Amino acid sequence: MSDLHIQVQLALHKFFLDVNLKLPGTGLSAVFGPSGSGKTTLLRTIAGLEKPQAGYIKVGTTCWLDKQNNKSVPTHRRKVGYVFQEASLFPHLSVRQNIEYGFNRVPKNQCRFQPKTVVEMLGIGHLLSRATEKLSGGERQRIAIARALLASPDILLMDEPLAALDRGSKQDILPYIRRVKDDLQIPVLYVSHALEEVIPLADHLVLMESGQVKAQGPLVDLLTRRELPLIHWDNASAVITARVEQHDCRYGLTYLRFSGGAMVVEHLDHAVGDQARVAIQARDVSLVLEKPEHTSILNIFPGTVIDCFPEPPARCLVRLTVGESILLARVTQKSFEQLKLVAGQAVYVQIKAVALMD
Repeated sequence: MSDLHIQVQLALHKFFLDVNLKLPGTGLSAVFGPSGSGKTTLLRTIAGLEKPQAGYIKVGTTCWLDKQNNKSVPTHRRKVGYVFQEASLFPHLSVRQNIEYGFNRVPKNQCRFQPKTVVEMLGIGHLLSRATEKLSGGERQRIAIARALLASPDILLMDEPLAALDRGSKQDILPYIRRVKDDLQIPVLYVSHALEEVIPLADHLVLMESGQVKAQGPLVDLLTRRELPLIHWDNASAVITARVEQHDCRYGLTYLRFSGGAMVVEHLDHAVGDQARVAIQARDVSLVLEKPEHTSILNIFPGTVIDCFPEPPARCLVRLTVGESILLARVTQKSFEQLKLVAGQAVYVQIKAVALMD
């Protein structure tokens, strides 16, 4: 599918949405920002549930909205799969009947996905005969995703689908959402205000504030841009993509290869040759001027300081290149002064294996 073009203006009570987005036609684009920034309003506008005063929406080759030419495709004719915060399953229908609700209403020659494929992808085969009230929160959301996909949408909209789940349930469902975005050729717009959800999932990132887009681009780039607020968050992270090189079963480790060298992480459930996304938090990176010879830290890479800037009251954030990747390191002001860090300086970057996460 070609790119998505969304340019809308919507006045709603005291709120004004004014966005201009060009998003990839595949993968997952995360719409990220604080509560009240317009994330849900944007999704509702794409789905046709809100009526903008001006704008243009094109999904692939299909135009859904062109206010200048007085065109607006009604909601029921927009091929949208919508997953809400609450699963909103039909209580009088079984799990199988829920997921086949939309599928049975799509002409057979227009069905993009088959129930068997979606059921296997989301791991819900053992749930099909159950009543919906007997499902856990995570199971309910997987059923809601399956139902949305089997309506054969051109785009999947997910509005904070994990917000109502506890931490354990969130971790359980993330791999299934990742499979949807990796295996199905359908664009996904995923709304969230939780960085820990966005980092494992998103290919593209849209930062919203007060109804406007503050930045958009590949996730890897936006996480480490110094002019954006994300690098100052306590859980500020950089993301690298690496290839699985081998597994060390004796020690429960996996060896990855990226442009900066070989990286050791705790065991990943990936096949050799697979790609893995690794998030490295700034607080888990330390710097030394000489390569240590006797240390418990398994990951030590040569790096170069890009720039440094203070974080009051007594910390400093350092951006570095390691190979072709940019990493972040958060150090104390005392360490910054003792190491005399400056742009262009060669350092060694230390990262604990247990601090890395796929």
